[in-house]
Amino acid sequence: MKYHLISFVMGFFLDLIIGDPMNFPHPIRLIGNLIGLLDRKLLGETENKKRNAKAEFFKGIVLFLIVIICTALITGVVIVEAYRIHPYVGVVTEAILTCYILAARSLRDESMKVHDALLKGSIEDGRYAVSMIVGRDTASLDEAGIARAAVETVAENTSDGIIAPLIYTFIGGPVLGFTYKAINTMDSMVGYHNNRYEHFGTAAAKADDVVNYIPARISGLLMILAAYIGGSEYSGRGAFKIFCRDRYNHKSPNSAQTEAACAGALSLRLAGDAYYFGKLVKKPFIGDDIRHVEPEDIKRACRLMFVTEFLCMLILIGIGIFFYMIQ
Repeated sequence: MKYHLISFVMGFFLDLIIGDPMNFPHPIRLIGNLIGLLDRKLLGETENKKRNAKAEFFKGIVLFLIVIICTALITGVVIVEAYRIHPYVGVVTEAILTCYILAARSLRDESMKVHDALLKGSIEDGRYAVSMIVGRDTASLDEAGIARAAVETVAENTSDGIIAPLIYTFIGGPVLGFTYKAINTMDSMVGYHNNRYEHFGTAAAKADDVVNYIPARISGLLMILAAYIGGSEYSGRGAFKIFCRDRYNHKSPNSAQTEAACAGALSLRLAGDAYYFGKLVKKPFIGDDIRHVEPEDIKRACRLMFVTEFLCMLILIGIGIFFYMIQ
C-alpha cells in the first residue's frame, strides 16, 4: 500500500511536469496498434461484402477480450518483475506507468495549441490544431466554433482522460488503469454508430459506458466544486444549475456530465449540431448562451480541469492514507 501510494503521487506529478514525451513509445499507442490489427484481422474489408450482424457482434467481443487480457497481463508482468528486482525499481516503474495513464498535461498542451493559433489570427492553424483533438469535421468551423470544440474536448476529457484513470489507477494500480484506458481506446477506435462498426464495436462502446458511469458523475461534481473555488472567472452556481439540467443532453450517458458543469461554470452554450465524416449530426445544446465563446475560454477550461484534478487527487490520497493508517 505504501509503495503504491508513493508511486501514485509520483506518477501524478510526472504527468503534470513532463506529460507524454513525444519521442518515447507510448503504451496507449501500442494498445491502439493491437486494436487496429485485430480490427483488420477479425472484421476485414466490409465494402461489397455480405454482412452478418450477429457474427460481427461476437467478433467484437473477441476483440474486446483479447485486448483486455493482453493489456492486464502484460502490465501485471511488468509490475511484478519490477518489484521483484527491487522495491524502488517497482515504485519508479509504477510511477512511470501511472504517468502514461494520465493525460492532463498533454490535453492542456494540445488544447492550448488551438488557443495560440486563434490568438495569432490563423483560422487554418486553429482548425488543424483542433482536428487533432476532436472527432468532428473542422474544415468549416469559424473562430467561435474552433474555440467551442476545444472547450468541449477539455471538458469531456476531464472525465475519461483524467479523473476516471486517476480513480481506477488508485484502486488497482497500473493494471486496472491500463485496462480502463484499453476500453476507452477501443471505444474511440471502433465504438462508432456507422456502417463498419455498428455491430462490431458494440461491446467496446457498452463497456466504455459502464466503466465511465460512476467516474463521469464524480467528475461533474468535482468540476462544480472547482468552479466554486476557482475564482471570479467561474460560476459555481451556474455549473450546478446546468449540470442538473443538461447533463443528459448527449447520446452517451456520461459525456455531458462534465460538459454541462463546464458550460455552466463558463456561462457558455456548448454542443449543438456538428458534422462527422461529412454527415450532419443533430445534437442538443448544453448550457445557456449568456456570452460568446472566445479563445481565452480554452485557457479557462484548462484551469478548471486542473483544479478538478487536484481536488480528486487530494480526496484519493486522503482515502489512501486513511486505509494505510488502519492497516
